[in-house]
Amino acid sequence: MQQDDGTMLKRHRKYIFYFLAVFVLGWGFTTYQPAFLGLIIGAAASYYNHLLLYRKVNKFSEAVVKGKKVYSLGTISRMTIAGLAVFISLKFPEYINVYFVMLGLMTSYIVIFIDFIIQSKLKTNV
Repeated sequence: MQQDDGTMLKRHRKYIFYFLAVFVLGWGFTTYQPAFLGLIIGAAASYYNHLLLYRKVNKFSEAVVKGKKVYSLGTISRMTIAGLAVFISLKFPEYINVYFVMLGLMTSYIVIFIDFIIQSKLKTNV
């Protein structure tokens, strides 16, 4: 199940955009706008963090193959993005629910888990 051509990232992006579409529809058509706006902000930050981690892991694996050193996987930058999302929600609590921002920050992990289950099922059925 090793993939280096970005197909896994493409699948993850598709799933995260489906989640974002549902969140936008929820924000637009329900009375729970602060909750859905929190989910949107958290999921957007989660997607950006997912992209950062994907790129850093690719650079890390290339460096290991070439025998070079890698100093970081970008933990501080990813934590900063998550902190910024929470800070924005704390700055505007009447528009954005902070708890749903934190829930939205977990979107990429939920997507990774769903993708793992789907790919495992596909692999065992082949």
